Order: sequence, then C-alpha cells, then structure tokens
Amino acid sequence: MNEITRHNEIVSLVNSKGMLKVTDLIAHFAISAATARRDMTKLDQEGRVKKVRNGIVKIEEKKPIWTPLDITNTDNYHEKARIALRAAKICNDGESIVINCGSTAFLLGRELCGKNLPIITNYFPLASYLIENDHESVIIMGGLYNKTQNIILNPLSDVSNSYAGKWMFTSGKALTAAGLYKTEILTAVSEQQILAKIEKLVVVVDSSKIGTNVNSGMLFCPTNKIDVLITGKQANAEVIEAIKQQGVEVILV
Repeated sequence: MNEITRHNEIVSLVNSKGMLKVTDLIAHFAISAATARRDMTKLDQEGRVKKVRNGIVKIEEKKPIWTPLDITNTDNYHEKARIALRAAKICNDGESIVINCGSTAFLLGRELCGKNLPIITNYFPLASYLIENDHESVIIMGGLYNKTQNIILNPLSDVSNSYAGKWMFTSGKALTAAGLYKTEILTAVSEQQILAKIEKLVVVVDSSKIGTNVNSGMLFCPTNKIDVLITGKQANAEVIEAIKQQGVEVILV
C-alpha cells in the first residue's frame, strides 16, 4: 500500500472512530512506530487530522452560519445594508420588533441579532438565521409555510391578537405619494393583520422603489399610516417631499 492510499484510509478510519492511537495504526497497517508517527505528523500538518498525545483525532467541522444564498449579490445591496444599519439604530433594548420578509428585512435582522430585542417574524430565512446565531428571543408567527416566498402564512383573521410590537419594519415593490404597494397579495394580507397591534410602522426600501406610479400589486397601506421611511439618498426628491408633507419622518442614507 502506498503512502497516499494509506493516508486516505487513516483519515477515513479516524473520521469513523473519532480517535486512533499509534498502536492502532501499527496493528491495522502493519507499519513501524516511526512510520505511524510520521504519517500522523504529516496528516496533522495538512489539516486532515489533529495530532494529540500518542494518537490522532478527527477534525470537527464547524457548521457554517446559515445565511440566504448570494445575499451580497442582491440588487442595491450596499444601499440596503446602509438602510438596515440605520433602521437598527432606532430600536432600543427590550422593544419588540416585527420584521417582515425581504432582503432588506434580513439585513436588518442580522444587525439586530444578539441584542436585547424580541424579534417577531414570519420570514423563515430570518428566523433560521436568528436561531442559528442564538438570538435570545425569536417569535415565529404560526401558520402554513409557503416555500415559494419563504414565509409562514396564517389564514386566520384573528392572528393580530397573538402578536404586538413597538416597531414593525416592512418593505414592498414600490412606495409612492399614495402609499406602499406589495406584489405578493398573501404576504401583504398576512402582514396587514398585525398593523393595528404595532406602535410605529417603518418602511425600509431602497431608492429604486421610490416612484410616482406602480404598475401592479396591491396597496398595503396609505402613506399617512407610515411613521418612518428609511431609504437611499438617490430617491426621487419630488416623491420624498410629497411623503414628508403627509407627516412621515424620512431618513436618507
């Protein structure tokens, strides 16, 4: 048996058993103690095993932290990241936060992860991330998991009675002077059910979503129901001014 084959078998054995002693290698491969120790040293240097006193142990693979695929490649990523960072700053310790679905929502949840804030969400990727990273308080809205949208939908009309929060962060397809529009009707209806139970509604959308008209979708809420808008500095100035005139606090990042 050549060295490469023997090394591969050693790694396979230690991975299955967890640990091998020098005497195990000598007996299994009929090699000398010097050869066994040399094999262990070389495999340790290659990072394939970990050398310990009189033997080797397998390398424990660290489970990668889950995150949505290609999150950094999402459209307008850098602007969305700035929006999320700014949105996180308005949340104070102990306040309950409702975060809905979307890439900006996920980035916001990532910023808040680990802080003393109960986070309520129906966005499965965000809930998974928060749990994976040991966020202290994660409340997942119950219902049926919708694989296409990665959200959990509750068909019951009284779902709003189960949840309440200080802040609700949401986004959509477009924000005009008339209001926020969403294209996913089921998502919008699900989110609308808890609007009455939150104190402040914050819309987080990148500047490309600020426009004068919308071609499709449903009106999620009129502009005068929005408390805070956080968007990019490149947003349509005319629309931004019309939104401000309706009493919305606008934060440009």
